[in-house]
Amino acid sequence: MKKKKTLAFVLCLGVYAALFAYSFHSGQKTEAGGMTDVSRLFPMKIKQTVKGKEEETLIETVKEANRKNIKISIAGTQHSMGGHTYYEDGIVLDMTSYNKILAFNKEKKIIRVQSGATWNDIQKYVNSYGLAVKVMQSQNIFTIGGSLSANAHGRDIRYGSLIDTVKSFRLLKADGSIVTVTPKDDLFSAVIGGYGLFGVILDVELELTDDELYQMQTEKMNYKTYADYFREQVKGDPDVRMHLARISTGEKGFLQDMYVTNYLLADDQDEIKSNNELKEDEHTELTKFALGLSRRYGWGKNWLWSTQQSYFLKQNGTAITRNNVMRSESEFLEYENNENTDVLQEYFVPVKEYSSYIDELRQTLSHEDFNLLNITIRYVQKNEKADLSYAKDDMFSLVLLINESFSKEEQADTARIIRSMTDVALKHHGSYYLPYMTYQTKAQMREAYPKSEAFFRKKQTYDPDERFMNYFYQRYKP
Repeated sequence: MKKKKTLAFVLCLGVYAALFAYSFHSGQKTEAGGMTDVSRLFPMKIKQTVKGKEEETLIETVKEANRKNIKISIAGTQHSMGGHTYYEDGIVLDMTSYNKILAFNKEKKIIRVQSGATWNDIQKYVNSYGLAVKVMQSQNIFTIGGSLSANAHGRDIRYGSLIDTVKSFRLLKADGSIVTVTPKDDLFSAVIGGYGLFGVILDVELELTDDELYQMQTEKMNYKTYADYFREQVKGDPDVRMHLARISTGEKGFLQDMYVTNYLLADDQDEIKSNNELKEDEHTELTKFALGLSRRYGWGKNWLWSTQQSYFLKQNGTAITRNNVMRSESEFLEYENNENTDVLQEYFVPVKEYSSYIDELRQTLSHEDFNLLNITIRYVQKNEKADLSYAKDDMFSLVLLINESFSKEEQADTARIIRSMTDVALKHHGSYYLPYMTYQTKAQMREAYPKSEAFFRKKQTYDPDERFMNYFYQRYKP
């Protein structure tokens, strides 16, 4: 009996926990001189990779690139998917070795870290002090600099986007100088959510919060009732600290059946001491197998949906710390296949538009051959502080995990469908997230990001030679 329960736990928890953010593959480097990112859809020949372990190395690399007129791109763990971290015949600054914890103030709940540090590094450092991160992606493997460059968001319904938690950062600019940037500075709103186009984020001062003990609460519902439920029972309940939902991508109940999981503040916070050991990935091969069935078979999607839904309903009342909620499993999503890959798209729609948006999205996809594996839903409160702000209203974020072929013909078809889905989001006053494949048109990008023209003007002001370059900028610049 124990073995069966463990297997069910592994199959459900792994898939449930990891499908909220990014899909993963190992090996972003290709053959000698080549590079790609996590999508593997956009390989490119680069000139050189520089490990940015010391600040002096980073400064000298920028100065040398100026002397030789070479483009620079900035890379962390490279989980963006549209060539955001490299450029043909350019230099790639690999920041993953630039990863020290520089300062920590427990009383003020402030930490300063180098930009190549990961969220896992921070969690391991602050967990014993009873502190936790305010805002980050669902997985903890990403670098701080990369997360700032995408202005990441997560499951917490109180703190919004990552930009709200940044006290300051130091930036290595295109001319080789270093400046400290705070929220009152013009560069602040451009660099956060700016995809490495204004310089190298060296180190960051971040606000932390208290680690807390939560109890999980999961329930089923129909998509039509979700927006009202969220307003009344999630947003309206101060004890609900974190929230997420999923909507079915199986043939049965397609874009209709949902379940939601809330993390409620536990009554007895003293119990956190017996629950605060940081969890790690487990049983990776089994969870890989479960997701593989979903990629290949319609019945696999249906089975996975019903199995994980029933499992999580049985977990009501389970205690989990904030730090562990923010440590979703990721290793089993490492996926290498010569014929296809997993990619993401993410759409933001106002809470009040959710039901009508889902109806139109279902109609858009109903006759398409589109291998949609998962949709996870989170809440992002209105925040227009970044120049490329995605939350122009209180929004639901829908993260779509898609299995896509390497075939050029099928890639073109996927791009067409993604543009159609983008039109649906825009029609409902929404937007889409920029770290993924750049399938959207310039017109769609401008409509989703009305301050993009000001963003591109800043780029020309602060980096007129376009020293910092990537394929996102090449695709959408004026």
